[in-house]
Amino acid sequence: MQTLPFTDCFIQSRAAHYPNSAEQGSEIGACGFGSFGATINGGDVSAVSALYRGGVGCGACYQVRCTNSAYCSSKGVTVVITDQGSSDRTDFVLSQRAFGRMAQTTNGAAALLSLGVVDIEYRRVSCSYPNKNITIKIDEHSNHPHYFAFVIWYQQGMKDITAVQLCETQNFVCKLLERSHGAVWTTITPPSGPLQVRMLFSDDDGDETWVAPVNNIPENWKAGETYDSGVQVNI
Repeated sequence: MQTLPFTDCFIQSRAAHYPNSAEQGSEIGACGFGSFGATINGGDVSAVSALYRGGVGCGACYQVRCTNSAYCSSKGVTVVITDQGSSDRTDFVLSQRAFGRMAQTTNGAAALLSLGVVDIEYRRVSCSYPNKNITIKIDEHSNHPHYFAFVIWYQQGMKDITAVQLCETQNFVCKLLERSHGAVWTTITPPSGPLQVRMLFSDDDGDETWVAPVNNIPENWKAGETYDSGVQVNI
């Protein structure tokens, strides 16, 4: 089998695809993104095993390319992590749409999908969401004012969100939140008044940056609503 040239930036592994008939990802992914987790990035999404990292890996972007040059393009596909899972010693379980997009042609995509599991190379890349700010999505299970849970959408760059503070903006009293599961952050008895979500972005080299939104979450926040933070990162 011929393979595409291997570079030091890529890690060799294997990938499968979701077995269902839907081209996009799962709406019940472990990251807690809901239907957004199936459609973000045009549906080019993936579940991962070790790269999930207890939920820290949710929202990260990876370039994934299969290595059979008879079918595979050198560009591959960029996927967003929205779920946890593995299949037959794989690091990635891609949506069928993303799996097929590793191919050079439509016929090649059909051939890849029929194989089910393929050898790949992958590397982490910067996420990019043009004209989008970081957005806070209040989880549907939230209950104002007793229970506050949310996920963070449209996180650009290559750093991970490793800590989140929820701050009451009038007296700027902050509390450190817990990661409930995946990308879901929660607190019981949240502060009253308008709220600010401060995010700590970290990388493997120990570089850390706190980012504070421009826009606050209103005092009368509602479950299921989305709030534009007014900021974006490129780190």
